[in-house]
Amino acid sequence: MPFEPLSDASRAANLVKHQALKRLNRRRSTSAVPPARFEELLDYHGDGHSKAFVHVGLSDVKQAFGTDPYAFLRSTLSDRFRSVLAPGFTDYFATSGVYHKEYSRPKHGTFGPLFLRDADYRTDDAMKSILVEGPYRFDGCRHSDSYHEDGCFARLVEEDTLILDVGTPWLTCSHLHHFESRLDLDYVAEETFEGVRCSEEDGCVPVEQTCGVRTSPFYSWNKPKLTRRLERDGVLHRYDLNGLKVLFFTLGDLESSLVPRLKADPQYLVTL
Repeated sequence: MPFEPLSDASRAANLVKHQALKRLNRRRSTSAVPPARFEELLDYHGDGHSKAFVHVGLSDVKQAFGTDPYAFLRSTLSDRFRSVLAPGFTDYFATSGVYHKEYSRPKHGTFGPLFLRDADYRTDDAMKSILVEGPYRFDGCRHSDSYHEDGCFARLVEEDTLILDVGTPWLTCSHLHHFESRLDLDYVAEETFEGVRCSEEDGCVPVEQTCGVRTSPFYSWNKPKLTRRLERDGVLHRYDLNGLKVLFFTLGDLESSLVPRLKADPQYLVTL
């Protein structure tokens, strides 16, 4: 790919801005929050949804509720949703070549590794697995191609799944990668990695995993811009509970807002 000075400079500037704002948001303190206030929001936005896909920052949850943050959140969510889903991503399969469904540690945060112990199910995707506690299953989905039109991520979009971010510095959405890949944006390339997938039930079997990866380290999502637009479109519902950030949106609404913009401007997510 040819070097584009202005474009690369813009991407680098966006990356610097992104990291600075992320650090600023993380430094903001969280104080005590009545659990009932959080539960009211869950009841309101969760009404009519049997499952929720969650991204969690446990440190802020602990400060807000003054208790074991994982146990509190797991109990509160399981009281309201039949199934709770979370990322179990193991991008390091690209270099290790080994994915164990019971023991491969999710790479992001502390919630994922804890949730892995309690999950009833984990998808076969060796790089972008999804953890599920509850009866929900990805029956008939293609697991060997992370962002395939018949894949697990696409299924959740089709079902207009509820996304909950709690305690994260700002908007967090694992599905942004999915939309980038489905639209074949020029800064994402589909690559296939070989290795083995292991489980207690089936032992180890050879697998190939296809996944969209970025072509340059200078690409970073412009989260502030995206957040403002999604709020203006009525897609994103954002709350600040004494410093604890709580966000709700559905994947169908996100698709309706984001995809037309990406079609009009393929660089929309990664420019200032």
